[in-house]
Amino acid sequence: MGGLSDWKTIMNYQRKNGSLFNSPSTTAAALIHLQDANCLNYLQMLLKKYEDGVPTIYPLDVYTRLQMVENLQKMGIDRQWLQGDEEIILDLTACALAFQLLRTSGYDVSSDVLTRFVEKDQYLDSLKGQYKDDTTAVLELFKASQLVIYPNESALEEQNAWSRQFLQQKLSGGSIKDGNLRKQVINALTFPYHASLDRIVNKAYLREYKEDDVKVAKTSYCCPNISNKDFRNLGVIDFNICQSLHQEEIKQLERWKREFRLDRLKFARKEVVTCALSATAMLFTPKLSDARISWIKHAVITYVVDDFFYVGSSQQEQENLIHLLDKWDIDEDTEYCSEAVEIIFLVLRDTIYETADMALKRQGRCWMDVLKTMGKEAEWGRDKVVPTMDEYMENGFDSFALGPIVLPTLYLVGPKLSEEIVASPEYHGLYKLMSTCGRLLNDIQTYEREAKEGKLNAVPLHITHHGGIITEEDSIKELREIIGENRKKLLRMILETRDSGVPRACKDLFWDMSQVLHLFYSNGDGFSSPTELVTAIYMPIDCNEMKIE
Repeated sequence: MGGLSDWKTIMNYQRKNGSLFNSPSTTAAALIHLQDANCLNYLQMLLKKYEDGVPTIYPLDVYTRLQMVENLQKMGIDRQWLQGDEEIILDLTACALAFQLLRTSGYDVSSDVLTRFVEKDQYLDSLKGQYKDDTTAVLELFKASQLVIYPNESALEEQNAWSRQFLQQKLSGGSIKDGNLRKQVINALTFPYHASLDRIVNKAYLREYKEDDVKVAKTSYCCPNISNKDFRNLGVIDFNICQSLHQEEIKQLERWKREFRLDRLKFARKEVVTCALSATAMLFTPKLSDARISWIKHAVITYVVDDFFYVGSSQQEQENLIHLLDKWDIDEDTEYCSEAVEIIFLVLRDTIYETADMALKRQGRCWMDVLKTMGKEAEWGRDKVVPTMDEYMENGFDSFALGPIVLPTLYLVGPKLSEEIVASPEYHGLYKLMSTCGRLLNDIQTYEREAKEGKLNAVPLHITHHGGIITEEDSIKELREIIGENRKKLLRMILETRDSGVPRACKDLFWDMSQVLHLFYSNGDGFSSPTELVTAIYMPIDCNEMKIE
């Protein structure tokens, strides 16, 4: 190195732990030239910790542990990994990764740790003297910036904007040479946190996982806790075992569909595989089999009931079905006004009976709410009534029919739900936020088709109540803003633990459904799911291709 003035300049990059670039050798050289007390403290700490030898870079272990946890999560084989607060070190990549893991695990971690990277220039300045690839760091910052849950976190939103642009420019410019990293960037940009399904992430990551991944910092190194063949093998085997179980469940559900004559309802959508996609994408572990089957059955019935009310029934049939569900206890001599009413009522009753006694009363109430609100929308359509937006949304979050899918499943994911919890404002708030997002996502994707069918829809209704002075694009933009705000509130309720009575496993189910909806409605109507998504869930990973021993 040069003279004393050069060393004083280099000391501008001294970290709070006393080191220069987390490098013991560089810090030792600085100590020789400047006799800096903080450099000495750093080196003495290392000698106390490692005695006869020190690593080439320190600290690195916290980032390594965080990376290992993230790897296990992406493979779908993580368990209760976090026993206490992890140190968020100064390293940018580790800081962003720790923020993600801590916040999504329910820890009350402030986003202030990331505010120093609000502007792109601030971030680039902070990279000086570091060895890490800036793409990896920005990728972690981009993922962290999606976890906005508080109104005062505009800094995260600004960070999200510039980091997205940064990564897009890196891709378009062809400057990401590492193929694995390039795939990670593409996936992160394509599937944001609010539209990312666990099982699709798991499969993609298992295929991309590099067991001999070499990191280049001050020296080249390969960390067995990050790049581990055993982790990858376990992940692939677990994935295929779960997938085999899912396929058996689908066969069972196809038999159920025929047993209850749902295949006779020609007007109705009743594809078990499509409905199973959302359940298996999120509730994939073997112990959640009952929850998965409940979710899928109610999803199939929901589509059938939706089509019954809007394309497959008369007013008399609709009123007959509502009356039967309201009466509930009927004898074998009960007269149904049509075969469709009989089929739908019997499958509804049987499916509700299947779930635990505690959920029975509430399930019936869910379906009654759905039938009545669907009936109200059908009545509005027949009578040419134009409801206000508030009336439409108040009716619509029930008529969208997520309640019968999600709410019964809550009783099957593990924690016990008391009547007090189920009746709480928190529980209702989670349901309403999830359903409001779903209702509006659906309406944005289907408004053109529904306009031709004469069905009410939020997009044209929003235009009508603005006196027709806004365009379809304006209406959709404003509705997307409403979705964004509701999604942010939902995520905050999911992640916050303070004053929360709903168990986290149950709260996660509301977010799982929200993620499914955001992905399914990103390019379609929510039913015609892309073939590649079905393939990702149901095609096993080839163990020979992956060289699994």
